[in-house]
Amino acid sequence: MRTAPTILHLDMDAFYASAEQASKPSLRGKAVVVGGIGPRGVVATASYEARVFGVHSAMPIGQARRLAPNAAYLVPRFRLYREVSEQVMGLLRELSPLVEPLSLDEAFVDLEAGEVAWDAASARLVGERLREQIRAVTGLTGSVGIAASKMLAKIASEEAKPDGLVLIAPGTERAMLGPMSVRTLPGVGPATGDHLRRAGIITVEEIAEAGEDEMVRLLGKSHGASLYAMALAHDDRPVVAERDAKSVSVEDTYDVDIHDRVRVRTEVQRLAERCVQRLRGAERSGRTVVLKVRRYDFSTLTRSETLRGPTDDPAVVREAAARLLESVDTTGGVRLLGVGVTGLADYTQEDLFAQARAQAEADAHAAEREGEAEGAAGAGEEGQSAAEEVVEAADRRWVAGHDVRHEEFGHGWVQGSGLGRVTVRFETPYSQPGRVRTFRTDDPALVPAEPLPLVEDEAERIPAREPDAGSGVV
Repeated sequence: MRTAPTILHLDMDAFYASAEQASKPSLRGKAVVVGGIGPRGVVATASYEARVFGVHSAMPIGQARRLAPNAAYLVPRFRLYREVSEQVMGLLRELSPLVEPLSLDEAFVDLEAGEVAWDAASARLVGERLREQIRAVTGLTGSVGIAASKMLAKIASEEAKPDGLVLIAPGTERAMLGPMSVRTLPGVGPATGDHLRRAGIITVEEIAEAGEDEMVRLLGKSHGASLYAMALAHDDRPVVAERDAKSVSVEDTYDVDIHDRVRVRTEVQRLAERCVQRLRGAERSGRTVVLKVRRYDFSTLTRSETLRGPTDDPAVVREAAARLLESVDTTGGVRLLGVGVTGLADYTQEDLFAQARAQAEADAHAAEREGEAEGAAGAGEEGQSAAEEVVEAADRRWVAGHDVRHEEFGHGWVQGSGLGRVTVRFETPYSQPGRVRTFRTDDPALVPAEPLPLVEDEAERIPAREPDAGSGVV
C-alpha cells in the first residue's frame, strides 16, 4: 500500500437531481426526485432538499411521494447525464491515464500515475482545481476524497459531501476509521452488519480488536481476513482503467427468505432499474436480459431472454425481467435475486417502439395460428392496428421533466400531462424561472426537444420566450 495520499475519488453531488435543478431554474433550491414515476418506480436520485424529508435512492416512488408530496418528480434524462458525465470524465483523464469509472457520476483516479501529485500538498491542490473545473464546465458540484487507498478515498469523499474535499493524511487512517460503523467498510451490507452486531462488533475499531482469527471464524476465511485488513486501513487494490465488460448485473441477498410474490416482483423491478443505471454508467447497451433466483433450498435458477436489438431502456429491461420471473416457482421462498444484461454493445436500439410493434405482430401471429383462417386474418389486422396505436401514442407521450420546444414560446420542459393536455414551463438553464402554459397533447406547434447544455457559454443560446399574462388552455 502506498504511503502518499495520491488516489482520488470523485462523487458528483446528487448528480441526476442536481443536473435537473441546473437545467430548470424554477426547481433550484427545491425538493427534486428523479426516477420511475409509475406505481412500480423507484428513486434514482433525490436532491438534498428532498433528502431532508427522508427520500433516498432505491426507495419506492410511492413511499417517496408520501414523504415529500410537494417535491418535483421527474423522469430521468440519461442523454443529458451521459453528456455531462463525458465532460467530467474528460477532466479526470487529463489528470491521469488510470481512471476507473464506477458509474456516470463516480470514479477513482491514480494521481501518481499521472505524475500530477506526489504528496498531500500537491494532491490537495489537484483536488481543489478539479472541483473548480467541474463547476466551470458543467455548472455542477462534486465531492472529492483523497487518500492512500481506494477504500479510504471513497470514505473521504462521502465525508466531504456535499461540495467538499477531504484528504486523509498518512498516519491518521486508523484514528479516523475506528469510531465508524462497520457498514462503512466495503462488502459489509445489512446481513453482514447484523451478523457482526449480534457478535458485539459495531465499530471498525472493534473489528481490529477482535482479531483476524475471530473475523475468519465469524465470516469465513476470505471475507473475514479481508474485512480485518480493511479495519487496519490496509487496501492494496489498484486503480484499474476501463476494461471491456462482457456483462452488467446486480443482485441482492436477503436476510429473511421472501415468500410474498408481490414483494419478489417489486424486488426484481428494483434490481432491473439498478442494472440499467450501471449499464448506462458504462455507456453500453445489451441484448440479453438474465434473471437469477436462489431459492430457499439454495438451488439457483437462471432464465434469459434475448431482445430484438441492444437496449439500455429501463422499461424494456424491467418488462423482460418480469416475463422471466413468471417462469420461476418462488412459493418456497427466495434467498437471492439478480438481474443482468449480457451481449453488450456500444450502441442502443433507439427505436424502442419497433419492439412494441414487433411484440404486437408476434401476438397477432400467435392468434392466427390458433384460430380459423378467416378469424386469424382479422386477429392479425387487429394486432397490427394495436401496434400502430402503441407507436403513435408513444410518439406523442409527454414525459415529466423532458424537453420540448414550442414555435411561439421557445424551449421548455414538461411539468405534467393527462386527459389530453400537457403543461409546460418555458425556461432554459440560463433564464429566470419561466411561466407555465397548457396545450392539447396533439398541438402541432409543440414538439420534443434535445436537452440544452447546462453552461451558457457552451450553448447555442436558445432562449425561452415568456408567455403573455393570459396563458392558459388552448
